[in-house]
Amino acid sequence: MSGNGAVWGRVRSRLRAFPECLAACGAEAAAYGPGGCLKKDLCAQEFEALRSCFAAAVSERQPSPGVEP
Repeated sequence: MSGNGAVWGRVRSRLRAFPECLAACGAEAAAYGPGGCLKKDLCAQEFEALRSCFAAAVSERQPSPGVEP
């Protein structure tokens, strides 16, 4: 189990970054959040906008491969 320390370190850093990344997508989160999506795919466009924004926010935080921080 001691070999899992590196994995948990990466997971923790991602979890710590989650609120900051989500905050960068406030408008998309607000559009998706209060929708009351009770049927499948009813809010698919809003979800896709939020997912795309979050993915972009995460990729901005990650350094490019081969670039020293």
